Order: sequence, then structure tokens, then C-alpha cells
Amino acid sequence: MTSSFRPLDGIRVLDLTNVLSGPLACYQIASMGAEVIKVEPVGRGDLARQLGDDRKLNAANMGASFIAQNAGKRSVTLNLKLPEGAKLFRQLVRTADVVVENFRPGVMDRLGLGYEELKKERPDLIYCAISGFGQDGPLSERPAYDQIVQGTAGIMSVTGEAPDRPLRVGYPVADSIGGITAAMAICAALVAPKRGAFIDVSMMSSVLATMGWAVSNWLTAGTEPRPIGNENSTSAPSGAFRCKDGLLNITANKQEQWEALARYLGLEHLIHEPMFRTRDDRKAHRKELLPLIEAKLAELEVTGCAEKLTALGVPAGEVLTVPQALAHPQVTGREQLATFEGVLPDGRPVKVLRPGFTVDGEPVSTQLPPPLLGADTRQILSEIGLSDAELDDLSARGVI
Repeated sequence: MTSSFRPLDGIRVLDLTNVLSGPLACYQIASMGAEVIKVEPVGRGDLARQLGDDRKLNAANMGASFIAQNAGKRSVTLNLKLPEGAKLFRQLVRTADVVVENFRPGVMDRLGLGYEELKKERPDLIYCAISGFGQDGPLSERPAYDQIVQGTAGIMSVTGEAPDRPLRVGYPVADSIGGITAAMAICAALVAPKRGAFIDVSMMSSVLATMGWAVSNWLTAGTEPRPIGNENSTSAPSGAFRCKDGLLNITANKQEQWEALARYLGLEHLIHEPMFRTRDDRKAHRKELLPLIEAKLAELEVTGCAEKLTALGVPAGEVLTVPQALAHPQVTGREQLATFEGVLPDGRPVKVLRPGFTVDGEPVSTQLPPPLLGADTRQILSEIGLSDAELDDLSARGVI
């Protein structure tokens, strides 16, 4: 079962985006009922079609990276650099409510398809431009690579074990947050009293907007955020601890949680030790506390320990791999994976993650699988009046 929640039913979106941030934004919108037309370059399509760990799928223009965030869309191929391709795109804009692109600033203007031009076709158009750093400013011309944005936004300065060994977040977090931000902004623009807007989404700004705790400590308390590994800057003991068979996250933020943890581990004598008496004491002596806790946890198995600590009011949970997380009843029970049959050339089913919320107990989802490159070109262009003969001619000349 999937939700009948389709608040964007009747909204048409032209998705010009590549790789992750824009495709993710448009996937979220498609999952809420919008019709999303993915406009791709002739012959090669979205770069993500060639990305992923399955080379056969990459060669078939259905790479795993593309599959991840392009369900729910139809694909049209257009050469926007040719006048006839640009003209066809303008015709599509007349039928659309939203245009989304994630080119470098200025690219669409150079094609003659920037916001001011497209407003002539659709005065109430919502135009969303996603870029690494925004449409203006000294960094605006830099390309939007996730790791570059992570470093520039300060994320890497607060990850890792020490300031001289920063780490990037292990998935494209800047792209992902940028995409979710864009989807939220587009949805807001769609319900504005007056339709029509230019939305400028900066991945760097989007990431910074989620870093409130770290940023606020600097702005308000004057404390520069530093990497402390898996520890929590606000409390201790809080982090990932080694058990007999794996890692266990424990977050003993409150005094009563620390005391319950100490008693459970047979360390109640530490409760009144001067080094560990208060939260600030424990924060100052993390290194002394960690081996004492892990010496006790080394005798315990992760799953049982997590369940018992949780029952005692101490937040705890297993550190799972991605396959373990996807197979967990908490995920399977919420039906967060959608399956599409008959899409891939080798006959395998396609599985993708749905958005992270349900409505009235049912998962939000789209019914359309990720599209083959250009699969819907003829149908969609015929809807705006092109004949079969015209489509054949445009295809022969590389316009579509």
C-alpha cells in the first residue's frame, strides 16, 4: 500500500538537473504527486546515468546513482544549445508550473533560457536554481561538488578525531540537504498567494542552516567547534562504545542517565568520583571515562545491551551497516523501500528509498519507475502539437 497523499497533483515540473541535488529535489516533489518531466541532453542524459558500482547498468544509462533519485519522472531529451531545442523547451515551459536547474550560475542565461526569458512564456513560473554557493558572491562560479561544499561550509572542521585529520561525511550530505531545501522552497512557492518566484538555493547556505548547534556555540558562546569523533560536545558519556560483538551508541545526556548507566555496568562507585560527578566533570575527563566503560561493555553483546539500557531510560542503539539498517524491522515495517519491476535491461527489479515520512499511516511514493533515457520524448512533444514527421526530422538532426 502507498499513500493517496498527492497534494501536488496537477503541478508540472521541468527538471533540468543532474547528478544529485536537483534530481533529489524533484524526486521529493514527484513523490507528492507532481508530474516531473526530466529534460536531459541528447544521447548522454544525466551524468548520474553512468555512475554507480554496476558497470553494465552504467553502460545501459541506468546507473545505480541515477536510479536512487529519479523514480516518478518521465524523460525527454533536448539539445538546448540548438535554437530548435531551445524553442521546444520554451513551448514546454508554457505548460509548466516549475523549472528546476542546477547548472553553474549564468549557464541558462547564456542559453537564452534564464528566468527573465522564461517568464515571457509563463509569467507565474516558479524557477529554482540550485548551485554550490548561490547565484552571487565570490564563490558563485565554483562548481557544486559535494566534498568542496562540505569543506567550505565547515562540516569537515567538526568531523573526524582531531583538527589535523578532518573527515567528510560519508555520503553526499551537502547535495542531499541542498535538494531537500530546494523541494521545501518550491512547495512553499506553490502555495504562495501570488504564484511566481526565482528561488536561489545555495548548497553551502543550506548546509549551514542545519548546523545550528555548532554555529550557535560560536556565535553566542564564542566557542569554536572542534572535531571530537563520536563524542557529543554537550555531554559525556556520549558516543560509540565497543562491545563484545560490535559498536553501541550511548547518549547519557542527563545526570540520571549517567547514573543508571554506571549502575548497570557495575561502575556505581564512579558516580561520586570528583572527575565524573557532574556533566562538565565528565566532559573534561572523557579520555579517562571511555576505557572504564568499554572494559565493562567488552563482556556484553550489542543488541541485548541496547535493549536493557533503553529499558533503564538510557538512550542506546546498535551501530548498523547499511544492509543491516535496510533489513531492520523498523525500516521494513514502514515500507520505506519501493520496488519497480521490468525496468532494468537484465530484468532485475529496481529498489529505491521513499521519502522519510508517511501520511495517515501509509508511505508516500510515486508509481513511476526511473525512466530510460528519452523514453517519453515523442509522447510529451506530441502533446504540444508536434507531428510524427516533425519528430522524425528533429531526431535525425540531433535536436531530440
